[in-house]
Amino acid sequence: MNILSVVGLGTLILVIAYFTYGKFVSNRVFELDDSRVVAAVELEDGVDYEPTDAKYLAGQHFSAIAAAGPVTGPVIAGMTFGWVPTFLWIIIGTIFIGGLHDMGALVASIRSKASGIADTMKNYVSNRVWILFNVFIFFTLIMIIVAFTDITTASFVNTVIADDAVVGGGATATSSILYLILPVIMGFLLRYTKMSLGVATAIFLPLVAVSIWIGPYIPFNLQTIMGLETPQAAQKVWNVIIIVYCFIAGIVPVWALLQPRGHLGGYFLYATLVVAFIGILFGGFETKFPAWTNAFGGDNFWTPMFPMLFITVACGACSGFHSLVSSGTTSKQLKKESDAKPIGYGMMLAESVVALIALSCVMILPKGDALLGKSPNFIYANGLGSFMELIGISKAIGISFGLMAFTTFVYDTLDICTRLGRYIVQELTGWKGWSGRIISTLLIGGIPLVLMSITLTDPSGKPIAIWSLFWRTFGASNQLLAALALVGITVWLQRTAKNKKAWVATLIPAIFMFLMSSWALISTFTSYTFKKGVFTMPVGTNIVVPAMCLIYIVLAIWVVIECAPPIIRNAKNADPSIPPNLTFK
Repeated sequence: MNILSVVGLGTLILVIAYFTYGKFVSNRVFELDDSRVVAAVELEDGVDYEPTDAKYLAGQHFSAIAAAGPVTGPVIAGMTFGWVPTFLWIIIGTIFIGGLHDMGALVASIRSKASGIADTMKNYVSNRVWILFNVFIFFTLIMIIVAFTDITTASFVNTVIADDAVVGGGATATSSILYLILPVIMGFLLRYTKMSLGVATAIFLPLVAVSIWIGPYIPFNLQTIMGLETPQAAQKVWNVIIIVYCFIAGIVPVWALLQPRGHLGGYFLYATLVVAFIGILFGGFETKFPAWTNAFGGDNFWTPMFPMLFITVACGACSGFHSLVSSGTTSKQLKKESDAKPIGYGMMLAESVVALIALSCVMILPKGDALLGKSPNFIYANGLGSFMELIGISKAIGISFGLMAFTTFVYDTLDICTRLGRYIVQELTGWKGWSGRIISTLLIGGIPLVLMSITLTDPSGKPIAIWSLFWRTFGASNQLLAALALVGITVWLQRTAKNKKAWVATLIPAIFMFLMSSWALISTFTSYTFKKGVFTMPVGTNIVVPAMCLIYIVLAIWVVIECAPPIIRNAKNADPSIPPNLTFK
């Protein structure tokens, strides 16, 4: 089977869903109405609140949510369970849960003066839930930073060998360093000269391409430079460097780094989509990887696929992180309510296309291929390298492009996570000014640094890559965050929607995601703590993963206990005329 038939079918289904279920959600669940004055218009200040045309805001929102998750998750799930179940969950999960979640968080925010999803919990449930939800978000952000930092730095120390193409980690490191320097220069030129954004883009975008091309000629091999014994030792140093970058990115003005880097990074995202579709349309690549890794219906078929499939794909089908973006920055720029459909629902569908492309990079490899033992970013880069050969670009350059594209997505995620983490710490503690900004940023960056500096093992005691170990924890916590956000949206709909049954559309996905995510966390916890049926709490560093799982389980159950009574009472006697935050304290 040609991968075009799979990716093409998936894309077609998503397009149909946008005009059918997307229309239903817009009209019957969230009842979008352009006669309402949105927060961006009402509170316009030219800084945070700025009405933005949908064609521009959609790209910005897409760049913010489409980070490394829709690449890493589908690749791991495809290798573990086969491409068919991964494909099905990407499509079904996106249409009925992910898109609904993203759009719900966006609409709930714009109707509450662009407040965050945690504030929605506070306004419609209680202040205690607001605190619990923020703590949950904080720990989830830590998991994201750990998983994404470690998988990125792995590409700085390892070598990719695919066919005749050889790409060393030092080359990727050089390109990455140059890529981070360029937007800083661009930001200062835009700030302190009369250079326009168009001119700056015309100058610096080709320089980004040059940085990719020049990487192999001046590789920055940290292991050789520092005389380190192993690539793993070099990776730990790189982890420190990336966390330092996160600290800087978290406190400097956005014009100095985040905005110009995000602008250039957006072009990377679009370029990878174009390259991928060229390969899928004209490459004639056949599907070689098994549809199911275990015989359909046989032994070990249903588990651990249930529940691990649903938390491994992560952002490719649904992501709690998106609720933070939708209600954090996008809601402050939405120009009118009807734009919530293409931006909130539509961009989640677009992200699932990225996930399908990442899955296709697994599908073209036969089971047992040596590349399947590499990190997901290498598999993704190999796929893009194969696609780029069709337009006359060497596979080595194509792989470098793929690795840089992946790294670019990660920088987007790390920037946002660090800032959001700082905001949460400052809001919960009341730390203000520069001292509060620095201490809060050190906290959100310091905890991941500690976790990445220790040697961790899997349940059998075997040392394992940190990103691999934390991906399941991140995936489960991220999906659990989505479930809790859907719970908050459900309460909000009960209290405000004219359609008295609208809340059912969000409650059912919330229950499903809560059950799958909790199941996955409990499974991970018991895999570390139960040996031959006897409970034994790990000692030393091995306690980290089960401890994190336990924290997430307790917080999630606590939030649900707080939210369940309002949901039940609202279901029995919903009265939208009652002001929020007066009844359920």
